[in-house]
Amino acid sequence: MTSNKASEDSYILGRSQTQSTFSETSSIGDTKQLVTDEKQDQEQSSIPMTSINMINSIVGSGVIGIPYALKQSGFLFGTFLLILVAVITDYSILLLVQGGKLSNTDTYQDVVLVAFGRPGFYLLTVLQFLYPFIAMISYQVIIGDTITKCFLRVGGDYLEGTVLVNRHFCIFLTTLVVTLPLSLYRDVAKLSKWAFLAMILIVFIIVCICIRIPDFSEVRATADAWSLFDYNFAQSIGIMTFAYMCHHNTFLIHQSLENPTEKRFQIVTHFSFLFSLLIMLLIGVLGYVTFTGYTQGDLLENYCRTDDLMNVARLCFAVTIMLTYPLECFVVRHVFENAFFAVTEKVPMWRHLTVTISVAAATVLISMTTDCLGIVLTFNGVVVACPLAFIIPPLCVMKLRQDPVLSKENIFPILVATFGILASLIGLIVAVYNLTKGIECSHGKEMFYCLTASRINGSMLASNTTL
Repeated sequence: MTSNKASEDSYILGRSQTQSTFSETSSIGDTKQLVTDEKQDQEQSSIPMTSINMINSIVGSGVIGIPYALKQSGFLFGTFLLILVAVITDYSILLLVQGGKLSNTDTYQDVVLVAFGRPGFYLLTVLQFLYPFIAMISYQVIIGDTITKCFLRVGGDYLEGTVLVNRHFCIFLTTLVVTLPLSLYRDVAKLSKWAFLAMILIVFIIVCICIRIPDFSEVRATADAWSLFDYNFAQSIGIMTFAYMCHHNTFLIHQSLENPTEKRFQIVTHFSFLFSLLIMLLIGVLGYVTFTGYTQGDLLENYCRTDDLMNVARLCFAVTIMLTYPLECFVVRHVFENAFFAVTEKVPMWRHLTVTISVAAATVLISMTTDCLGIVLTFNGVVVACPLAFIIPPLCVMKLRQDPVLSKENIFPILVATFGILASLIGLIVAVYNLTKGIECSHGKEMFYCLTASRINGSMLASNTTL
């Protein structure tokens, strides 16, 4: 390892035994792998502490879209899918670690490189570029949703119609003042330490959602609120996969476990996904039950702009996003550097600035074309997250085992890969179909029940108007 410090011209993890026979570009870390500091390479954690790290990696901004995922697939079937995706993702994590042992490597990239050579490695590179890049776009959409409503609440009628409550301007302003300066920082190891705070803020948002459930009891459920099934289920799988995605941290977490035997890591993985599933079910069910068919891709968009408690929740979520954005930008930049330049080469400042500003500008411009978070989450889920989580790990394990394709050892990997392929294809087809039909969301608009109700001390009182 050339350096223990997380920077763009250094390796974060030690080189594997197989890596030395390949290109210097064969070690591209992911978000947490790229921002780890030297202590994380050495410290060993117990099962409980390692589980907390994995839960922290899983539970993030994606949870805010789970209620929308339940709406897209039908409440009952969606709840079943949420459990199923958790189980399959759990299994795919274990497959990925097994692939590392079979290939004698310790990164996702090296597993694919050993299994499928350069073509597989380059495909993974593209996916690893797209995943954080599209995530950055989703963060910009969320910032545009949350900051505008916070400004409106603070400024009231004085800001109505001004540039300060224009979502495009808010996205541009927060990028210029907050996220871009943080993204320009070469060593973002210190920013990664805020990840635990981000998880605390997510828990706070869940508490706020629970508190507000009785206040919206007068909002009548839509006619199809409790439907068993909806044809958009594949899009729901994409959103759920995005929410559960933690494969980029798998090897780092595995290496941090004290005495990382197969059984001990299975305990960590099973417990982490069980706990994360409970959080997803909690926010998904509570959020959907509150608004049923009116549920938006960004759940916080369902709450009224005069609701001070939820405005605090919006602000907390915006802070979480702003702290996460630079980490994703770091990954995008690092993948780009490794794809086109030698790893050992010192990154000149002009190129560092050019790439960072270009990436940030691209996310700003693309995020201004839509205010529908659900569309962005769906696309990232079905096009990128599903292959990363469900298709590539089982295919790598089957290739590395060198058993007959239809052997009994390959039954479950084949099922997982098939699940991922179908989810990606069907999800993409349905998403494109919905776009061509002009299906839109109502982000940025005050929901009708907010206009037909009075807010007294943060509590909604139903008016005589039929909701």
